[in-house]
Amino acid sequence: MKVQQDIPLAPLTTLGVGGKARYFIDATTMDDVKRAVMFAHERNRQLFVLGGGSNLLIADRGYRGVVMKMSLRGMRDKGMDAAGKRVFAVAAGEDWDGFVAHTVSQGCSGVECLSGIPGTVGGTPIQNVGAYGQEVAETIQVVKALDLVTMEVRTFANTECGFTYRSSIFNTTEKGKHIVLVVEFALTPNGRPRAEYADLKRYFAEHKIESPTVNQARDAVREIRHSKAMLVVAGDEDCRSAGSFFKNPIVTEAEYADIVKAASDGKHPPKYAVGAREDGIALVKTSAAWLVENAGFAKGIVRGNVGISKKHSLAIVNCGGATANEILDFKSEIAKKVKETFGITLQMEPVMVGFTE
Repeated sequence: MKVQQDIPLAPLTTLGVGGKARYFIDATTMDDVKRAVMFAHERNRQLFVLGGGSNLLIADRGYRGVVMKMSLRGMRDKGMDAAGKRVFAVAAGEDWDGFVAHTVSQGCSGVECLSGIPGTVGGTPIQNVGAYGQEVAETIQVVKALDLVTMEVRTFANTECGFTYRSSIFNTTEKGKHIVLVVEFALTPNGRPRAEYADLKRYFAEHKIESPTVNQARDAVREIRHSKAMLVVAGDEDCRSAGSFFKNPIVTEAEYADIVKAASDGKHPPKYAVGAREDGIALVKTSAAWLVENAGFAKGIVRGNVGISKKHSLAIVNCGGATANEILDFKSEIAKKVKETFGITLQMEPVMVGFTE
């Protein structure tokens, strides 16, 4: 295991900001992972696991602990399970979109709408990654993770992961207690793609595709993401972001009605039913992008070295030379105006690293 010191972290993220890691370890084997954990423990340093760097905001001062780059590789087709699903066991360091491309090439449905999302496989169960009407919670069968107390590998069934919107036990009740090593997905062979999301319906209608294949769904999602600067493309300045900076709010029908009342010109934000609270009150998901735009932050707006993507109002971009503090200040400005205008508190989606050490 090679330990490096004072390694710049900004180049390892899609946002391109942040300071250095005091210690940096590229873990390519299971032994590397365990040794990295012990290295941090012996020096009384915090450990942060870095995947694809696509959903991070790293502090300007960097990270004073140990950054372990998750580089475990491997993808195994385990064949059919008892339910007729095709199971793939994928190492945490595998490229997520590469895995999706492989499953689509095999004619399997279940993750095709998650095409084009940057990052690694290991990060997907932590935040229950989702897009265009799909979430990984729908297809994850098993998560294998290293218990940082016992140093043993634990196996979590889907029902033990506590999946909710953009959440799991791995970023809530069990946060910081495990390192995801392998994720097993149960996909549908020769399945039909999920084509319920409005953007996808519109795309297929415009292209006169009545019965899309999983390959066509993947192509559509990637094209739509590209049009919104949500596909990482080398040289595209709109891609210097952490993706969607705010989560879509989940509100009650009454809170949604208040948003409509506060909106100008009788505008109605999108809404999607998402079930109910424990007390039976119905919940809906609405659009953070709509709230941001209607609070006065148009696409392409710039504040010094930071701004909003010209293609997507949820993407805060590094316009060149931005600092993490500048990005946080801009985020706070947006969130404050949304709160004042619509009474909604926006929640930040990227993970903050190095701010509280």
